[in-house]
Amino acid sequence: MTTQYYAGTDWESSSGPIISRQLSTANLWPEGAGSERAGGDKDELADGLHPCLAIGPKALRPVNMVGVVMTYTNDNLVELNIAPGFCFKAYIANVLTYDAAGAAATFDQSLAIGEPVYVDDSYTLAAGVTLSRSTLNGANPGEGNPRAGYLYYDQNDFLNSGVGGPNIAADWPKVVANSLVYTLVTVLLWPDAG
Repeated sequence: MTTQYYAGTDWESSSGPIISRQLSTANLWPEGAGSERAGGDKDELADGLHPCLAIGPKALRPVNMVGVVMTYTNDNLVELNIAPGFCFKAYIANVLTYDAAGAAATFDQSLAIGEPVYVDDSYTLAAGVTLSRSTLNGANPGEGNPRAGYLYYDQNDFLNSGVGGPNIAADWPKVVANSLVYTLVTVLLWPDAG
């Protein structure tokens, strides 16, 4: 389980496309103190962290624009990549649905290439997780989560991708427990809006 946004040096799983836009943290969610729908806080941005965030008021959900943090310099301004087709690494929660109390109820036990992932500010998710497999929000049932994109291959996930022949097997689908699990995967940015 993660308690901090992904900070790996290999957060970019593709070198492009890149459409860089600067935004204020006041226009991004879920991030920082008071960012969740009910209780708790998400991890606060710091230089070197690369979460996927929704842009604009939560009242627009589920058609918010979505982007991936490229840089943040502690001045409340963030550079986001909003280009559809960009691949990045992030932790996703395998939750599919929430019960009436907002707790995770059903889970995806076999993460597969091409499955959609959504920006999810439900309080059930860990502080470092902004993405889930759930189309609906857990704290306010009936409210949709903005689509961030789709599960996708990392650079070394393809069968036989190693030099010299068949020496790497694809690790897809990823089998996970029938409970809330956070998995580091590559996501192809492809939002509903933007």
